Amino acid sequence: MARSSSELEPWHGYLDAAAVCLRELAVTTRDGALLDPAEGFRRWIAAAHDGRANGQHIYFIGNGASAMMASHFAADACKNAGLSAMAFNDASLLTAIGNDVSFTDIFALPLARLARAGDLVIAISSSGNSPNIVRGLDAARELSLSIVTLTGKGADNQARRRGDLNFHVPADRYGWVECAHQLILHYWLDQYLNLHGPGAL
Repeated sequence: MARSSSELEPWHGYLDAAAVCLRELAVTTRDGALLDPAEGFRRWIAAAHDGRANGQHIYFIGNGASAMMASHFAADACKNAGLSAMAFNDASLLTAIGNDVSFTDIFALPLARLARAGDLVIAISSSGNSPNIVRGLDAARELSLSIVTLTGKGADNQARRRGDLNFHVPADRYGWVECAHQLILHYWLDQYLNLHGPGAL
């Protein structure tokens, strides 16, 4: 049964709560040290720029809505910033690995085939506890890749414990976390472009 209009959450209260999640963004290093968000973004931008200069690649991983963000920002990073970026969202590859190997390995296996030491993995996960994300990050660590994580919900999630840079949104609602992740990714790429300009053909 549909709720009456009197039962709806106040719109401005909803926006305010979502904004608080962004203002309280927590950025940590691999050892758990807290960084000012500006410093976290500076390091992330530098990692992408240094990787481009060294001929390295960026791999985005995520499930569901986060998978669509992975594709979106891999495309923007490639087209607009001249970064070598891709997301593992090919339906044939995902279903083949999921069916023939394990769904837990849908990111770990292509990373093992394609990635090289020094490449960057950007993991987007609202919970930070998806088994395929965690397995992918473990594979990334074994391959000596750099890792950036975007997570939400519990602050002690598994992905956050595995990244070199970790951007955690302290929110319990998937919608707020997903919206925050999209804004974080846009901010990172916009600031990259502000500093380094568009990629040349």
